Amino acid sequence: MEHLVRVLNDRDRRVLAWAREQVGDAAFADAVARCGPVKPYISTVCRRLGLTVPPLRTAAHAPTATGEKSLARIRRILAERAERPRPTHGGQQASLPLFG
Repeated sequence: MEHLVRVLNDRDRRVLAWAREQVGDAAFADAVARCGPVKPYISTVCRRLGLTVPPLRTAAHAPTATGEKSLARIRRILAERAERPRPTHGGQQASLPLFG
């Protein structure tokens, strides 16, 4: 059925499978035909069918080496900033700049 609608990503594939389970292939194909001559988005077909797509679960993202390395660097930078003495101006502590 992917040949009937625009499927842009994995979520669209899951919505397509869910919609077909809800109404069946014949009703789905009929709704696609009623959307007009242009290949419709899956969301358009679901609206035509009166379906409200429930929140779909996504796969949990596993930590990557690059992500862990970036987080470690961020933590080091924050720890270094926390250890630096804050300069005072006129008896008041100045806030640290966000970058620098």
